[in-house]
Amino acid sequence: MLIIKDLESGYGKVNVLKKINIEVPKNKVVTLIGANGAGKTTTLRTITGMIKLTSGHISLNGKSIDNFPSYKVACLGLAHSPEGRRVFPSLTVFDNLQLGAFPRLTGSRPRGDFKGDIDKAMELFPKLKERRNQLAGTLSGGEQQMLAMARAIMLNPDIILLDEPSMGLAPILVEEVFKIIARLKAAGTTMLLVEQFAVGALNIADYAYVLENGRISMHGPASKLKNDPAIKAAYLGGH
Repeated sequence: MLIIKDLESGYGKVNVLKKINIEVPKNKVVTLIGANGAGKTTTLRTITGMIKLTSGHISLNGKSIDNFPSYKVACLGLAHSPEGRRVFPSLTVFDNLQLGAFPRLTGSRPRGDFKGDIDKAMELFPKLKERRNQLAGTLSGGEQQMLAMARAIMLNPDIILLDEPSMGLAPILVEEVFKIIARLKAAGTTMLLVEQFAVGALNIADYAYVLENGRISMHGPASKLKNDPAIKAAYLGGH
């Protein structure tokens, strides 16, 4: 599905990522955990073409997407729910969802059952159904996060990149977000999840990578990593 090989990228002369390798198989949830500044968001931005890679390769469904512009990456079936939500505040919830499906509406991707998918998104995120005609900028932080995720789903993507979906949310909303991720997983949605809430990420993922200072320091089945003493001490509050 998604294969990242020897990837290096950064900002200007600063090389943030140093030959990282990640694989996200179809119908699996893979998580990338690490401390602030480790390079997690940079990884996702490089995959989606927001930052140019300096070396290495990225392939999606066997097709190279090295340094493709973001709109082309989206047309190939990769959706990105970014850090900080980035909803369109002056547009309604419904309009934000339509924008998520833009490649489908313009013929760049198969249209499919657009109306049915809108209904499914509203069922998955009931609060959005209540706020359907409300401006996105007036939603709470939790509701905006749900909208960002729903907007990504509306691409009808092959894979979704989720960047810090729990960031800044109250514990009860974090729990709700992870329940939605669990439902997406049960439906066979392929996801790459970047998350500082390592406990939640490792509990839901099939496989995990640990990023430290721009390098993959450890990887393996998530169930194994969450019991690793070093991971417990660094990320799970263990001793």
